[in-house]
Amino acid sequence: MTSQDHETVILELDALIRDTQTLLDKVMHHGLDQTQAEDYGRLLAILDSAVKQQREHTFAMLKASSHT
Repeated sequence: MTSQDHETVILELDALIRDTQTLLDKVMHHGLDQTQAEDYGRLLAILDSAVKQQREHTFAMLKASSHT
């Protein structure tokens, strides 16, 4: 992947992270984190995965750009 490809993925993951965080906030506001604990856990897993992937792509982008 090129630095530009990594940047595109990073931006898409950023949107996913923001949207998931917004949804988590709404879920917690309505107490669904207690009544729908399994779904809440899945949302947390999505957020965790997206953050980890974003970090990996950031490091890869920095590495790719340092070699040019």
